[in-house]
Amino acid sequence: MLLVFQLTLVAFIVLSFLLVVGVPVVFASPNGWSENKSTVFSGVGLWFLLVFAVGILNSFVV
Repeated sequence: MLLVFQLTLVAFIVLSFLLVVGVPVVFASPNGWSENKSTVFSGVGLWFLLVFAVGILNSFVV
């Protein structure tokens, strides 16, 4: 269970870093938002899923 928690946490950290870098790039590029809107929403949805998954898995690890 500890390995699953650690892998989920690493995925959460990597996705957070990608969103912190990627979203401003999307907004700064011309026509970036209209072309990449679904990608940004998918990333944010996955981020929320990982937040809840890390929270749930944390209760099993501690």
